[in-house]
Amino acid sequence: MTSKVRKALRRTIAAVAALASLVSVAACGGTSSSTAQDGTVVSIFNGTTGTFNENFNPFSPTALGPTLGVIYETLYWYNLAADEDPTPMLATGYEWNEDGSELTITTREGVKWHDGEPFSAADVAFTFNLIHDTPALNTNGTACTAELIDENHVKLIFPTKNADGTPFDEPFKGAYMQEGGILGGQAIVPEHIWKNVKDPMNYTNANPIGTGAFKLSRFTNQSYSFSAFKDYWNGAPKIDGVRYIALNDASAATSTLMAGQVDWMSAYIPSYQMLLKNYPRISAVNTPRLTTVVMTCSNTEAGCKGPQTDTAVRQAMYYGMNRTQLNKLAGAGAGAIGSPTMLMPDRDRKWITDKNLVTTPETADQEKAKQILEDAGWKMGDDGYRYKDGVKLSMTIQTVAGWSDYILINDTLKQQMKPLGVEIISTQMAWNQWNENEQKGNYQLSLDSLGLGVTADPYYTYNPRYSSLQMAKVGETSGGQNYARYSNPKVDDAIEAAAGTEDEAERKAQYAIVQKEIANDVPYIPVYINSMLTEFNDSKVTGWPTEDNMYALPAAWKAWDMGIILQHLEPKQ
Repeated sequence: MTSKVRKALRRTIAAVAALASLVSVAACGGTSSSTAQDGTVVSIFNGTTGTFNENFNPFSPTALGPTLGVIYETLYWYNLAADEDPTPMLATGYEWNEDGSELTITTREGVKWHDGEPFSAADVAFTFNLIHDTPALNTNGTACTAELIDENHVKLIFPTKNADGTPFDEPFKGAYMQEGGILGGQAIVPEHIWKNVKDPMNYTNANPIGTGAFKLSRFTNQSYSFSAFKDYWNGAPKIDGVRYIALNDASAATSTLMAGQVDWMSAYIPSYQMLLKNYPRISAVNTPRLTTVVMTCSNTEAGCKGPQTDTAVRQAMYYGMNRTQLNKLAGAGAGAIGSPTMLMPDRDRKWITDKNLVTTPETADQEKAKQILEDAGWKMGDDGYRYKDGVKLSMTIQTVAGWSDYILINDTLKQQMKPLGVEIISTQMAWNQWNENEQKGNYQLSLDSLGLGVTADPYYTYNPRYSSLQMAKVGETSGGQNYARYSNPKVDDAIEAAAGTEDEAERKAQYAIVQKEIANDVPYIPVYINSMLTEFNDSKVTGWPTEDNMYALPAAWKAWDMGIILQHLEPKQ
C-alpha cells in the first residue's frame, strides 16, 4: 500500500514554529530518536498520522509497513530503481520445467526464524499451500500448490487443466508471469506458528516471527520499535534498532526532521534545496514513480453509489483537469507528466502501443468535458450544477488531514470542476480512517497514488488494480488492490491472456486492450506523477541510497526495500 506525507517548507522558518511542532511530536511517542542505552537506533516517519493500529499480518492489506521487508522476507528481492537481476533472499536458485507447469525452488541454508527455529523449504511449501487453500489471501492470483521435495527444495505446481478437466491451450496458463509475484512479492511465514492460526486473513499477529534483520521489541499506538536480530542469515545489522513514530499531523514532519528527531522520512518539500543548504546533516533523493490519482468507487454492481459511478462523469473530470495548474500549485512544478495507461511514460514507453495514450492532457478541455456530461444526460441547473434524474452532480473527495499538497489538489479541483457544473466537496481525516474507507469502498472519490508493481512488466500494474478477481464488494475489506471496484470482462480476459504467454509482442497486444479500456473508463483518474522526495539524517548513520548508488528505492514506506536499506546502514564514526 502507498503512504505519503508532505509539508511545504516556507522560505523562512521561525524557530518558534519548529518548537511548536516538536511539542506535538513529543506528545506522540517521545522526543529522542535514540539513546546511549539503546545504541544506534534509526527513527522513521513513514507517513502515519494519528495512531498505529497493531497489525503485522503479512497477508493483510492493512499491515503496518515494516511487516514486509523488515520482519518478513521474500524468496528474492527486485530492485525497481535499477535494471538488474533479482537478489537471492530466502531462496538461492529456481528453475522452471520445460512446459512451465512446475517451478522448483532451492531455499537458503542456515536461516533462522526470530524465535530460533530453523527455516526450511517446508515453510515455503506451507506458505504457498496456505495461500492456495485460503482464497482471501491470494491477492497475487497465485494458482500453484506446493510439494516439498526435501529440506532445501520445494516444487510449485501450476494447473494444466480447466475446472471441467479440459487442458489449457498452453500448459502453464500464466505461470511464467507469476514468477515475479511468487519470488519477489510473497512473504514467507513460519509453518510452526501459522499452522495454528484459525483465521489467517484477520489475524493481527501481535508477536510477529519472521526471518528479517530486525524483530519487534515494543509496540504502542504512538510508536513501535525493533531490535537487531543478531542471528540474521546475512549477518547481524550494524545498527542496534529501528523506531517508527506517528505524528499528530503531517505538518510536523519537516520540523521533526530539522530537529534531528527523525532520521528517515519521505515528504515532499518544495524548497528542499534551501533546507539542505541550511541543514548540512540532511540529505535527500528524488525518485518519482507514483501516479497521483483521483480514485473512484466506480462500480454500482459492487455497491458503489454516487455520480462517480457514471463513466461520463469520470471522463469529464479527466478532460476537465488543468494538470499544469495542479502541478504548479501543489507540486511546485516538480511532478512529471503521467499517462492514462497508468504506466511511467519514461520507463515504460515500450509497453504503450497507442501514441495517443502515452501522456495525459496537461490543460483542460472544458468544452469537451461539458459535451460529455451533456450527452450523458447531466443537465445544468439554475444553481450552476448539473442534475440527472433529480440527482445533483456532487461528490465528496477524501484525503488525509495534514497532507498539504493533496488538500491543495482537492481545493483546486473544486475550482476547476465548478465551471463544468460538477461539485466537489473535500473532506479530511486521519490516515487510518482514510485507508479503511478505501479498503471497504466507503467513499466516492479519494486522492491517493498508485504504487509500483513487483517488476516493471505492466501485468503487475494491471492485475492487482483492474482485475475483477481482485475486487471486493463495498463493505468488505479488499484483499487485492482493486479499490475502485472496477470490473470489465475485456480487461479481465486481456490480463489473463497476457499472463499466459512469454511472447512479448503478444503481451503488448493484450496490454493495448487493457490500456484502451481503462483510458475510456478511468476508474483511477490520473493527475500527475508525484515527486518521491526522501530525506535522511546523515549525522548518525551512513549508507543511505544516493543518486549515484540507488541500491534500493528509498521511500520510507516502500515494502521490501526498507529492509534492504536498514541492512546497509552503519553508525557514523
